[in-house]
Amino acid sequence: MEKKEMFELWRQNATEDTDLVHELDRMQGKEDDIYESFYRELKFGTAGLRGIIGAGTNRMNIYTVRKATQGLANFLVKKYEHPSVAIAYDSRIKADLFAKEAARVLAANGVKAYLATELQPTPVVSYAVRHLKTSAGIMVTASHNPAKYNGYKCYGSDGCQMTDVNADAVYAEIQQVDYFNGDIKVADFDQALASGMIEWISDSVYDTYLDCVQAQTIREGICQGSGLKVVYTPLNGAGNKLVRKILGRIGVENVVVVPEQELPDGNFTTCPYPNPEVKEALQLGLALCEKEQADLLLATDPDSDRVGIAVKTKDGYRLMSGNETGIMLINYILSGRQSAGTLPAQPVAVRTVVTSKLVDKICEKFGCELKVVLTGFKYIGEQILLLEQKNEEDRYVFGFEESYGYLAGSYVRDKDAVVASMLICEMAAYYRQQGKSLDDVMTAIYKEYGHYLNETRSYEFDGAAGMQKMADIMDDLRKNPPKEIAGATVCELADYQESYSKNLTTGETTPIFLPKSNVLSYSLDNGGAVIVRPSGTEPKIKIYVTAVGKSQAEAKVLADATFTATTAYMNI
Repeated sequence: MEKKEMFELWRQNATEDTDLVHELDRMQGKEDDIYESFYRELKFGTAGLRGIIGAGTNRMNIYTVRKATQGLANFLVKKYEHPSVAIAYDSRIKADLFAKEAARVLAANGVKAYLATELQPTPVVSYAVRHLKTSAGIMVTASHNPAKYNGYKCYGSDGCQMTDVNADAVYAEIQQVDYFNGDIKVADFDQALASGMIEWISDSVYDTYLDCVQAQTIREGICQGSGLKVVYTPLNGAGNKLVRKILGRIGVENVVVVPEQELPDGNFTTCPYPNPEVKEALQLGLALCEKEQADLLLATDPDSDRVGIAVKTKDGYRLMSGNETGIMLINYILSGRQSAGTLPAQPVAVRTVVTSKLVDKICEKFGCELKVVLTGFKYIGEQILLLEQKNEEDRYVFGFEESYGYLAGSYVRDKDAVVASMLICEMAAYYRQQGKSLDDVMTAIYKEYGHYLNETRSYEFDGAAGMQKMADIMDDLRKNPPKEIAGATVCELADYQESYSKNLTTGETTPIFLPKSNVLSYSLDNGGAVIVRPSGTEPKIKIYVTAVGKSQAEAKVLADATFTATTAYMNI
């Protein structure tokens, strides 16, 4: 169907949301706007849907949500005798509406929907799926994207993000569904609630979730009387209640919340890009830290699956990278559990391929097996599932990715800012009692292992030819791999698309048993590394560099030289 025909079809039929009616009226005669809204349908993948809120097939609205949910329902009805789904949402614009619409469609198709009564963190959905033994989960969120976005994230029955195979199967079902010809079944919400096809998730589920979080403490009671002072910002998102509850449970008595960012606000008026990785989003929190002279700033993103921190130093407040926070946490967990005698006999930790290699050194020190997986927390969740299938999930101690995602414990299968916030505060309280700040702790780790600097840079390519240019670059790298980079010898090459790694010193080749991904990794004889990964959706190549020096300044010089040499070799 032509875009203009589709536009007219929506004008005639998309009448249930007055916001969409007004938008479609304003769109009439504006060909560019019609094109942007209707030139494609939102693609359903392992991350579900994500798009700008508005009218059209390329936008997030009640009709695209209904269509996706009808496809999901068709998939579940074929696969399960009595299917059910757990649903939650964060503070995004229309998130609660989209969650209810999904529940209505599921109920109309004979799929029971367990629906959160108010906004909740993303890891709660992963937990609820496992706790309620549902067939799937839906989280309405766009994570840390700007306010104009919303999304729809799906989980499998194991609590992990939906696999490629199942996502493809759901997408195939979605493609068979028409928006307006009666394919989509929608129940009356109140009637479905009365019949039990929609059921509110009980508060007891959140209580048992917090019990599981609290069970991950390393030194019980360490926070009580520690004098730790924390400034917390939920960035107007879903973390406010549960993060503060867990901190209260473990005895963090002095928590000051950034008032402008405390309550849910999908417009994110004080932080247009609500991402704890971005310093601008933390400005109000940093200012409050200065005023309160807090030990620590905690900032969770809108769906509270990621957390960023800033720590007090002699010169103000230092923002910690995702790698640095994860490095301190794994060091604290392994050392603490070893001291307490609670470290399993064969502990397992997991990091992603682009996460700091300093983790490897820490794991080696404590005799912890380290598994390296592809980018994306679902691959960390998958490793927990593999251990569970062998009744060995207790071996899992910690997993993290450099983009501020952490998980201790196997009670959920996604990154969890609630447990990470708890452990960060516990860690800060423990070291505070020794007269150390987290800045001191990170400095000591660098002194012991070397200063590992991890930097990522993106390189964009213009126009439609951009994707082909990237393909050519990756092809050339495979045909002509570098032997040295910035004076350092490449000692190991890993190709995650061809599924092998090769020791360039011995010539030994080892298979990589991971899903294929267009990623190339080069380990250097100076302890550094270079990873090259093109985007699959936009003309952009990311280069991740690890540089190891005796100081930050030395590591920075080496990192810059490594980027320069790598891009020169790639002709970027």
